[in-house]
Amino acid sequence: MAHENDTTTIRRLLTTPGRWAVVGLSTNTDRAAFGVARFVQRLGHEIVPVHPAAATVHGATGYASLSEVPGPVDVVDVFVNSALAGAVVDEAIAVGARAVWLQLGVVDEDAAERARAAGLDVVMDACAAIEAPRLGVA
Repeated sequence: MAHENDTTTIRRLLTTPGRWAVVGLSTNTDRAAFGVARFVQRLGHEIVPVHPAAATVHGATGYASLSEVPGPVDVVDVFVNSALAGAVVDEAIAVGARAVWLQLGVVDEDAAERARAAGLDVVMDACAAIEAPRLGVA
């Protein structure tokens, strides 16, 4: 069964202040994660960069992996390719995240099902910077 995004879930995730771990976020300004993370930050969310380089991005301290992020994570925003997304989703489940958001072009139906089964909200193959204006929340 193909995943279908729920507009109510998207709206809630975008409008409820939260802590978003952005996996794949680096200082590379040419990458989509850089601009989308700034956009999410401007919506009022705290961002936490997660990237092997563990760089500080947009003033936020970076961590090499989700398991190294101190404190709770509300949304894990996944900017890795689909082949790597399942491992990130499994780590999101393990750290107790409340939701996973797989960015535009990132699709892993099995990982989405594991996340839903673990009680997480799932958004897949969608971009926050596109969905927010579409829903009138930005």
